[in-house]
Amino acid sequence: MEIELNGAPHPIAENQNVQDLIASLDLANKSLAVAINREVVPRQMWAQRVLQPSDRVDIVRAIGGG
Repeated sequence: MEIELNGAPHPIAENQNVQDLIASLDLANKSLAVAINREVVPRQMWAQRVLQPSDRVDIVRAIGGG
C-alpha cells in the first residue's frame, strides 16, 4: 500500500497505524505533529488511526527557538 508522506510516495504495510509509521521512521521519541489529509491527529489517537491508501500524511518536528 502507498501513502503520500511529506509530499512523496511512501510504501507502508496494510493496516499500519500512525504510531507504527512514526516508529518505522525512528521518530518515536521526538516532538512531532502529524496531519492526515490536512487534519491534525492528536498523539493519543496515533495507535487508533489506521492509514488508508492515498492518505496524505505530513509530519512536522517541533523546533524550539527564541
